[in-house]
Amino acid sequence: MKKYTYTEKKDTRSGFGVGLHEAGKKNENVVALCADLVGSLKMEDFIEDFPERFFQMGIAEANMMGVAAGLTIGGKIPFTGTFANFSTGRVYDQIRQSIAYSNKNVKICASHAGLTLGEDGATHQILEDIGLMKMLPGMVVINPCDYNQTKAATLAIAEYEGPVYLRFGRPKWPVFTDPDQKFEIGKAWMVNEGKDVTIIATGHLVWKAIEAGEKLAELGIDAEIINIHTIKPLDDAAILKSVKKTGCVVTCEEHNKFGGLGESVARLLVTELPAPQEFVAVDDSFGESGTADQLMAKYHLDSVDIVKAVQKVIERKK
Repeated sequence: MKKYTYTEKKDTRSGFGVGLHEAGKKNENVVALCADLVGSLKMEDFIEDFPERFFQMGIAEANMMGVAAGLTIGGKIPFTGTFANFSTGRVYDQIRQSIAYSNKNVKICASHAGLTLGEDGATHQILEDIGLMKMLPGMVVINPCDYNQTKAATLAIAEYEGPVYLRFGRPKWPVFTDPDQKFEIGKAWMVNEGKDVTIIATGHLVWKAIEAGEKLAELGIDAEIINIHTIKPLDDAAILKSVKKTGCVVTCEEHNKFGGLGESVARLLVTELPAPQEFVAVDDSFGESGTADQLMAKYHLDSVDIVKAVQKVIERKK
């Protein structure tokens, strides 16, 4: 098992804030809109340097999406910012009709996704957003794993032409990827090569998969770990190549088991390469208030749960 370490923890939303600021420096057409959550989305540096390119929309998320769509007509590259729940569920009609349907170049940037939002509770912990967004034709869906990768993803989507949903989180999380990485939309990252099982993880669960890989190595299980930061378009080739070698797969995500990364992988495998699969995901429920660590443990999204899923799927392939 390849060794990964970290020297600090940073929230992925801060990676977005730094990436947005740098994207603004590179391209004067980059503009930012926020629904009264500037501090939560870490937009302060962008606003300080480019006040004329920032639009405070207030708690009017649907209007924000419509304004963003309109700005693209004049050649602007709008980045919208609010919590993931309000970036998707609250404004799904506006995204579908005003952005996705006409393929507008809007970057929908969503913080505080998943259970790790923590103490704000179930009303804010959206666990359906990946499913909602990946079903929209033409929508790119990205869920990076740490601060550095979120920064790199933010810079990459500024250069991409078309609608994007960028999902990131609130808690401080291990920073373990290259600070100077080049982010390739739709290209999986091989975290660790192995031969016994494929672990496909996204977002915060990538670090949990690394922890699980170390525990599995102690048990004599050689796990191949893949970071799928781009859920749509999915890197079909990387997944098929890995599962062809290992013969089984575990998918890991901070999302409902219905509609997320796991179902995208299952669709691919059932049509191209049938293989046993286990899901580490929220089991069709809402969340609740608690710390990020408490919720990850209670809803079975921890490294110990990945180990159990691996042991189960390996038994199934025998």
